[in-house]
Amino acid sequence: MTRTTYYVASTLDGFIADEHDALDWLFRQQIDDDGPMGYPAFISGIGALLMGATTYEWVRTHDDVAGGWPYEQPCWVFTHRDLPRIEGADLRFASGDVAEVWPEVLAAAGGSGVWVVGGGGLASQVAAAGLLDEVIVSIAPVALGAGRPLLTEALDLRLVDLARNGDFACARYDVVRPTG
Repeated sequence: MTRTTYYVASTLDGFIADEHDALDWLFRQQIDDDGPMGYPAFISGIGALLMGATTYEWVRTHDDVAGGWPYEQPCWVFTHRDLPRIEGADLRFASGDVAEVWPEVLAAAGGSGVWVVGGGGLASQVAAAGLLDEVIVSIAPVALGAGRPLLTEALDLRLVDLARNGDFACARYDVVRPTG
C-alpha cells in the first residue's frame, strides 16, 4: 500500500528554512545517514515525489545538478510560475489542487511511497486533502526565531517512533484523520 510521507528536517522552533530560504543551520549538524530514520533507507521505498516551487528552486541551485537531478523518481513540482527544467529529470509541473494530479502520482509511485519533500505549505495542502499518512521529522538543536514553517495549517498527529540520530531528535508520526 502506498504511504505518503512528509519527510523533513526542522529547527527546534519549527522552521524548515530561514527567512531567506537558507539551510546553513541544517548542514552544521551531525547525522548518520544509516542511523535511525536515515535518508538512504527512506528514499529506497519512494516511488514519486511532490515539492513546492521554492524547494525545487533550492534543489536546482544548491544540489549538484551539473551531475544530474538527485532523484530518479518522477517529481511533481507545484508552482504558479514558469520554472526552468533540468535536463534528464522526470519533472511534472502542476498548479492548483494536489488532488487533481493524485491518481497520476499514485500510478507513477507503483505501490511505493510518495514523498512530500517540501515545503510546509504543500505538506499542509496534502494533509488537508486527506492524502498525507505520516510525518517524519528530524529536529535539529537550533532555533531560528523566524523562517519557513514546518507546516502552515493545523494537523493532529500520533507519535509512533522516536530516536536519536547524531544531533537530531527524530520522530515518526501517523496523521490522525478526523472521525465521523
